Amino acid sequence: MTRTIPLLLTLLFSAFLATAQAPSYQLSSHILDITQGSPAAGVSIRLSKMTADEEWVIVDEKITDTKGRISDFLPEEPGVDHRGIYKLTYFTKPYFEQLGQTSFYPFIEVVFELKDSSHYHVPITLSPFGYATYRGN
Repeated sequence: MTRTIPLLLTLLFSAFLATAQAPSYQLSSHILDITQGSPAAGVSIRLSKMTADEEWVIVDEKITDTKGRISDFLPEEPGVDHRGIYKLTYFTKPYFEQLGQTSFYPFIEVVFELKDSSHYHVPITLSPFGYATYRGN
C-alpha cells in the first residue's frame, strides 16, 4: 500500500502537467452536413493567409475528424501575432463523391480577418447544393 500512494501521486501530477501544458489554438472549424444530419468527417481543409502583396500563402492543411472538426489551426505561442486576412478552403467534392452524391461546389472558400488574439471558430453547414457560414465561438 505504501508503494501505491507515491505511484498514484506521480500519475496524478503527470496528468496535471499534461493538462496544464496543453497547447491552445486561435482558429478552429467544423462542418455539419445538413443533408445527412451529421458531422462531415474526412474533409480536407486548407488554411491560407494573404500577404502584404495580396498573394495567398498556404499555412496549413488538415482533415476533419469524426466530429467534423479541426481544432488546431494557428497554435498560440508567445510573441506570435496571427492577425491578418485568411482563407479556409473546404474540399467538398471528394466528400460528396464518397457518399455517392453529386454536388454543385467542388470546394468552398471562406475569407475572414483575424483582428485580435481572440479564438475564432469558422463553421459551415453544408449540403450538396448550398452552404452557410458564420463566426462561431
